[in-house]
Amino acid sequence: MRNSGCEAFVVREGWEGLVRGNEESPAVETNLSSPPLAGAPVSTKAVPEKRRGGFVATYGEGELLKEGEGEQTLKGRYIIRVGWDDVRGFAAIGGTLIGTARCAAFREIEGRRTAALNLVRHGIDALVVCGGDGSLTGADRLRDEWPEHMNALLERGDISQEQCDTYKNLNIVGLVGSIDNDMAGTDMTIGATTALHRICDAVDSISSTASSHSRAFVVEVMGRHCGWLALMASIATGADYMFIPERPPTAEDWQSSMCSVLSRHRDEGKRKTIVIVAEGAHDCNLNPITPDEIKDVLTNRLGLDTRVTTLGHTQRGGNPVAYDRILATLQGAEAVEAVLSSTPSTPSPVIGISENKITRQPLMEAVAKTQEVAKAIEAKDFERALGLRDPEFEDCLHAFRATTRLNTEYRVPEAQRMRVGIIHTGAPAGGMNAATRTAVRYCLCHGHTPVAIYNGFVGLLEGNVAELTWLRVDQWGTRGGSELGTNRTLPDSDMEAVAAKLAEYKLDSLLVVGGFEGMVALNQLSKARDRYKALKIPLVHLPATISNNVPVTEWSIGSDTSINVLVDACDAIKQSATASRNRVFVVETQGAGCGYIAMLGALASGANIVYTPEKGLNLKQLVADVDFLKKRYQQDVNGKSEGRLVIRAERASKTYTTEVLSNILAEEGKDLFDSRLVSLGHTLQGGVPSPRDRTRAVRLTVKCIDWLEQQHVQSSSNPGAASIAIQGAGIRFVAVDEMMSQADIKNRRGKEQWWEPMQRLVDVLSGRVNLENEPLNSGIVPTVA
Repeated sequence: MRNSGCEAFVVREGWEGLVRGNEESPAVETNLSSPPLAGAPVSTKAVPEKRRGGFVATYGEGELLKEGEGEQTLKGRYIIRVGWDDVRGFAAIGGTLIGTARCAAFREIEGRRTAALNLVRHGIDALVVCGGDGSLTGADRLRDEWPEHMNALLERGDISQEQCDTYKNLNIVGLVGSIDNDMAGTDMTIGATTALHRICDAVDSISSTASSHSRAFVVEVMGRHCGWLALMASIATGADYMFIPERPPTAEDWQSSMCSVLSRHRDEGKRKTIVIVAEGAHDCNLNPITPDEIKDVLTNRLGLDTRVTTLGHTQRGGNPVAYDRILATLQGAEAVEAVLSSTPSTPSPVIGISENKITRQPLMEAVAKTQEVAKAIEAKDFERALGLRDPEFEDCLHAFRATTRLNTEYRVPEAQRMRVGIIHTGAPAGGMNAATRTAVRYCLCHGHTPVAIYNGFVGLLEGNVAELTWLRVDQWGTRGGSELGTNRTLPDSDMEAVAAKLAEYKLDSLLVVGGFEGMVALNQLSKARDRYKALKIPLVHLPATISNNVPVTEWSIGSDTSINVLVDACDAIKQSATASRNRVFVVETQGAGCGYIAMLGALASGANIVYTPEKGLNLKQLVADVDFLKKRYQQDVNGKSEGRLVIRAERASKTYTTEVLSNILAEEGKDLFDSRLVSLGHTLQGGVPSPRDRTRAVRLTVKCIDWLEQQHVQSSSNPGAASIAIQGAGIRFVAVDEMMSQADIKNRRGKEQWWEPMQRLVDVLSGRVNLENEPLNSGIVPTVA
């Protein structure tokens, strides 16, 4: 908002704060054209000197928004004008620093009229509202009533005619903050991914004690009308059974159906049982299914030592994960653009994300569609309720069921059954094991034989091959790295021997899990088919790489885990840098010739500068960056300089290495700042895979096995060779020839990168754009009362 030249305010405690307003006049005069209100007290606060480009570092109350400073508080003041640094660091903190509260007064027209008066008093003519469907509906209602409120306030003498004319319209833009991910028209809501992380962390911890004591655990998660959290958590943690509102048990006797599934799991040798239930779960007659009821069934019918864990509000807490920070940042920027482009006749928009693109849609249409789900459930129209969810929801539901079934009714005819080879290649990435677990279980469900090839193509040549069982891979889903082992050796190292081994083990199809090497390996195998009959089998590549450098697909398995590892590291580094007051850390990331990790990591961590191989780094750029950092530190309040981050992809420049860059910054910073460097290296490959990578691995792997089945039956004489690609909200299989045509082989990345435009947003949010014309060495420090 600051970058747009507008004045920015935050409203504490939601609608309650807007109704209460301030006990005193605004701390500073706005630059809007309205005159002061009659009878309003005159502010005694000092006004920071205005910078060219609209840059005001602080109005002196940023720290108070967080936790108070000394004897000062914001008691009695709810509408706070903010500058650039008053909200710095917000993105890394969970919950809401400005508070939220339910407001009975706002439900009444007089309460909304008081809110309108407070908006006019502060020169505010647009609101960006972040909340659920209730908050967004209230915002749209305020906008609809706005002309009525202005006329009433004018008649009462609360505002002047000039103010009535100046603020005759109110623009509203909505952002959806909901851990349930239940808003129609958007693929993801702000907060949902973080909540999923909290659930998975808890269930992962519960799983170890469940295995130790051979217990069953019933875990209740949030979701009154939406089962997204329960479904995704069940997939990500490898739960045995789940209950969600959209798809209740079809059988009247759900207890027997559940016991049948769980007893088979125990018969296979499982020591633990995990059941995840959404708080709004019910049977097909809408009778609630409670955790305690499930516990009693497991105890009495199966004789399991069962415990109940209700996660409750732990799901709402903790620092936001990388994806939520990125999503909120992109949507917040779009909200400002929507405010600036709104007209009195434009319906209030809500900002969402669809097909990996930030979108706008009419707010009330989205709210109405969202409420249809609850109505469909109430009417027992569960097919419609499920159909109102996004395509990923139904795909994941199918994948969960297919990987937990042990009965034989879903097996394909014997003539169509395959021996499916599973191999990892390239560098390890979070989610590889989840993909392997899914492939094994889905193959077994359909009657196929899953064959593991250990240690990549080297292992194949050495005969390191074995069949995998249902129980063998049970706990692989939550493990990082590669249980099969992986390396960068490609099949063309000895294609004849590779073909001979595939024939020896009678493999009917091959699933290659890996990054850029996986695509190249698939291409080599495909090109050699004319020479080796054993290679004339269906070949599919599942992209898995932390670098996200496989062409065509927008996401690869492991690319979310790497960003989360980077952001966690940057949070700790930034804390150290800030404690030192005037330190710049240069953080080096992996990624080879692709800047994905650096760019998205910079956006999520709030870095001031990012260098990628795609853009490169030269002397002119470096001089400009040093000047920018100097200007930025000159804007800091004395004694409160912030630590700052520069993120550099490992191959951004051959000349300006991380060490050289840090030394230059330290030398040029002089008394303003010094510099240190950190190379994260292979830490980005490690750690527990993120829930997003786990669920993505499960969904994509099921589709890969389905594709192999189709190719095996329909194209036995000319089987396909393809990579599975995520494009927007859709998934498609791309022939290996097309994949190679879109690849920049020299730099090992795609020819086009969807995330490159984010460079501009990093520059905007760092303050760089506003400070471009600011003179260096101005020495101006904001005056704070």
